[in-house]
Amino acid sequence: MDTKRVEVTSTGSTRLPGLITEDGQTTDVPQPSTTNGGVPATSAKKTGPRKGRSGADHRDALAAAVAEIGGSERSGQIAMADAIAASLDTGRHLLVQAGTGTGKSLGYLAPTLVRLTRRPSERVVIATATLALQSQLANNDIPAALDAVEAVTGERPSHAILKGRTNYACLLRVREGAPDDQVPLISAGDLAATIPSAPSVTVESSVGAEVLALREWADRQDVDGGLADRDDAPTHTDRAWQQVSIPVRECLGVQACPHGDRCFVERSREHARAADLVVTNHALLAINAMHGGTALPEHDAVIIDEAHELVSRVTGAASAELTPQMVERVGRRALTFLEDELALELLESADLLRTALDDSPLERVEDPDAPLTQACAAIRSVARRAVSAMTTGEDSHDNEVRQAAAAVKEILDIAERMAGLNPSDVIWVSERERFGREVHVAPLTVAGLMRSSVFGERTTVLTSATLKLGGDFSNVAASVGLRADERVDDPAAPDVVEDADDTDDKSREGPVPWRGLDVGSPFEYRKQGILYVAASMPPPGRDGLSEAAMAEIAELVWASGGRTLGLFSSRRAAEAAAVYVRRQLPKMTILCQGDAQLSELTRRFTAETSASLFGTLSLWQGVDVPGPTCQLVIIDRIPFPRPDEPLTVARQRAVAEAGGNGFMAVAANHAALLLAQGSGRLIRRVTDKGVVAVLDPRLATARYGSFLKASMPDMWPTTDRETAIQALRRLAGDS
Repeated sequence: MDTKRVEVTSTGSTRLPGLITEDGQTTDVPQPSTTNGGVPATSAKKTGPRKGRSGADHRDALAAAVAEIGGSERSGQIAMADAIAASLDTGRHLLVQAGTGTGKSLGYLAPTLVRLTRRPSERVVIATATLALQSQLANNDIPAALDAVEAVTGERPSHAILKGRTNYACLLRVREGAPDDQVPLISAGDLAATIPSAPSVTVESSVGAEVLALREWADRQDVDGGLADRDDAPTHTDRAWQQVSIPVRECLGVQACPHGDRCFVERSREHARAADLVVTNHALLAINAMHGGTALPEHDAVIIDEAHELVSRVTGAASAELTPQMVERVGRRALTFLEDELALELLESADLLRTALDDSPLERVEDPDAPLTQACAAIRSVARRAVSAMTTGEDSHDNEVRQAAAAVKEILDIAERMAGLNPSDVIWVSERERFGREVHVAPLTVAGLMRSSVFGERTTVLTSATLKLGGDFSNVAASVGLRADERVDDPAAPDVVEDADDTDDKSREGPVPWRGLDVGSPFEYRKQGILYVAASMPPPGRDGLSEAAMAEIAELVWASGGRTLGLFSSRRAAEAAAVYVRRQLPKMTILCQGDAQLSELTRRFTAETSASLFGTLSLWQGVDVPGPTCQLVIIDRIPFPRPDEPLTVARQRAVAEAGGNGFMAVAANHAALLLAQGSGRLIRRVTDKGVVAVLDPRLATARYGSFLKASMPDMWPTTDRETAIQALRRLAGDS
């Protein structure tokens, strides 16, 4: 146990972190054990004084870090570091927009690490949007920043990476195997596509070989004191990894598990509890907020990188789904541990759900008497009795029984939430071509959760290249529970904010002052890029790309000599455009999402200068292709969410009922964020040049167009097609 972190919070309650599962279930707190070297495995952070160099500050460390990677000084990066240092000192929350090329990572790492050299009792958490970004920080940015901080202060803070449970191997699964009913659920047809085709290799033997390799690797990790992190594992499929990892719900807990004293997850948490800086992801941050701070070690501040994705990630972590297949799978697993009648009733509840789904429209469910609501209530009832039977019977301490009971408990909790029809939740039915119908539940908003359990707990910094939508921070701030009247941009101003009239809002226990800062970008967008809006094109319809739009795409790609990233609103549109352009320009290489793994397509697009890549949402963010490879970004239409998407509809209605503009607050914000991210794919370096072509005339003609354009990089605008064509031809000739 991290003895240093037993403390009294600002509200007076004592926080004592124990060994907690990510879903908030507590387990018994074990006594400190020892590793192979005899060192206490749960040793607390050092709390002795650090001398350091009194004259060194975060600017010195930042300059040293920039020099370490061969970079150059950037005023925006310095302004960002200054603001974060001030935020950590004053405790005032900060939203800082740092455009592409600013060097955000070093901009927040330098002041954070310098502070940690001076405040050894503190801990800071950095949360990234994805595991990939987490890895980039761990392998590149943090080592460079640590070297710099050590050079200027004489001290080197410790750091650790913390991920969710399923990212680590489970020794119980490794050494005792997965439940017998897991393997039949793996489709041989699905698996066949993931292995090299060879007459002598069967699906079963290929997956079996992967599992054996993973088990041998995990055993070596145990002996060597490693963490058995999936990122370090031998090459494997998702199906093979499922045989050596364990879902959160099914974890027996450290005290009950026969391998608990060597658990990789607990080992990773021990590392985190002993570290000054902990790097995690948005999902684990959300779980920590939802379950009373049990997923992360105690910390004094949090820096949220790629914060434009935060609401989406938190929503995802707080959402769930239920399908007949899930209920059947859990029912079969519990079959041998239940009386025949109860087991049969649990299995039959899957058919009840299937019938209710078939009879339900693909929309939000709000009627407590609806067949689907009643089906969820029935599942809740039988699942509750099944859990009770398995947790109180003679075999209740058996590991297999406990894990099966945990799986049923998960079904129980989801069904209970759906049957309850809580006004703060949105429940709806959807259909997938391959798996059929399913019912979903998601929070109507995560603003209250973020306000009370993140901003209300500790100093929080949000940073991204896209935080100002429509040219202002207020939209993103509102989405995470910060009010416009709480904004205090003067760093020296006192944190005095007048309360609004809505004092009956129980989610607010007091003002939450925050500052918004845009440090700009090192790019000269007006000189480097053109924003072409095809104002003369017909508005996009529901029938996919028009002939005129496809002809426009082909001419733009021709003028650019390829070198095009096509961002489309649907897979069907991307594929139709690829087919058309290939036919019109047969000598050009047109890659399309779905032709191969996305990583392979991106690699080819980067390597083949004249190639083009067409795709959907996964290409709008995270693709970084600097240089002449990408000189044209085509956006087929404004990326509004589907107007009939139940969660969007519910959120828009809630805003309207509160007196706001639901379309602007939800749909327009969603589109603005994606337009900012998509158009940001063009200029990635100070030498990049090119054209962003938006084939949706509404960006130029609709009243909301100015709001959307204000969210995009400030490129030179034109609606003249010939201007864009000639600019692309000149760029192609120069490359």
